[in-house]
Amino acid sequence: MSTERTVEHPDGRVERITENDRAPAPTIVERRSGGGMGGIVALIIGLALVLIIGWFLMNMNRNEAIESNAVAGAAESVGNAADTVGEAARDAVPDRATPAN
Repeated sequence: MSTERTVEHPDGRVERITENDRAPAPTIVERRSGGGMGGIVALIIGLALVLIIGWFLMNMNRNEAIESNAVAGAAESVGNAADTVGEAARDAVPDRATPAN
């Protein structure tokens, strides 16, 4: 005659033990893991990492756009300054096309 008993451990493991009274037979132990809390924590951490990496990539793209706009603005300022210097130089030199009699 065999006897079966179930033992639940505080960590969530469940052992099912079968004992045979006729002959010394090996004890069969069936183990089951407890809840899936570790998987949920890993999922939350993975999601947080994806969000943080995405935020950094978006900021890098935004910073590159700001830098490009700053360079374009500086180039426009240099062009305006060159035009101003050119106009000042034309105004400073008398026109040689007309003879001064």
